[in-house]
Amino acid sequence: MPAELAQAYRRCRDLHRRHGRSYYLATRLLPAWKRPHVHALYGFARYADEIVDRTDAGTPADRARRLRDWSDRFLAGLRGEPVDDPLLPALLHTVEVFDLDRDDFAAFLGSMAMDLTVRRYADYPALLSYMEGSAAVIGTLMLPILGPADPAAAREPARQLGLAFQLTNFLRDVAEDLARDRVYLPQDDLARFGVTTAELHAAAAAGRATPQIKSLIAYETTRARAHYAAARPGLDLLPGASRTCVRTAYLVYGAILDEIERADHDVFARRAVVPTRRRARLLAQALRQRKGTFTSL
Repeated sequence: MPAELAQAYRRCRDLHRRHGRSYYLATRLLPAWKRPHVHALYGFARYADEIVDRTDAGTPADRARRLRDWSDRFLAGLRGEPVDDPLLPALLHTVEVFDLDRDDFAAFLGSMAMDLTVRRYADYPALLSYMEGSAAVIGTLMLPILGPADPAAAREPARQLGLAFQLTNFLRDVAEDLARDRVYLPQDDLARFGVTTAELHAAAAAGRATPQIKSLIAYETTRARAHYAAARPGLDLLPGASRTCVRTAYLVYGAILDEIERADHDVFARRAVVPTRRRARLLAQALRQRKGTFTSL
């Protein structure tokens, strides 16, 4: 492998290791030759996310320009043009090796651009439209690397798992998103439970959720679990190490919802984190089940 390409893969791996602990743990279960390609996808998604989330890096217009410039470099690379970038050579190589769907990348970059201008979502269908690009396509981009025997049957469960992970993130990170003036909880759900954005800000400042906010979070947690349930059949379509890898991510990430429930759905009192010992137990569970049918979260 050329030195520049190897360095790009290392940078993607380092981003993955620093920022995606649950995903990184699961990726370690894949064969060594597959891991760099997962790191490349994660590095691509993380870098784009950092462009739009770094509020200290300029105005929304500045960040939109950076995202557009980076997207243009990526598209130029897809056309076979030379690319001067620390990460993109790894992604472009992964795209070529697995013939990944270019439209999925376009959808992802479109959702990243939305984060610069869209602060609220009227209802869950509107949020799903955003998550289609920000999360569902990540699931489908992973499929060629994971290698299911029936890619068509595995596609919808892969989408659902991406949605489940994303919604879990939104519930865990309500306070962080509020600090960026983003509310990913649908506005009609807030109205249903009698919660205003001002009350979310007040709860974040106080470090304590109101009963109405707890009821809202409980409702969204049930919605997230429905996505996990829809994703579950796809786990049994994956071969060997890929199955164990995704099972581990499924269990560890789904356990964040358990932590939210254990805190009585108060996402402002503390950030929901799965303790190290529990992550180890869930890894052991995934390894025990690697030859059988997956039946529980």
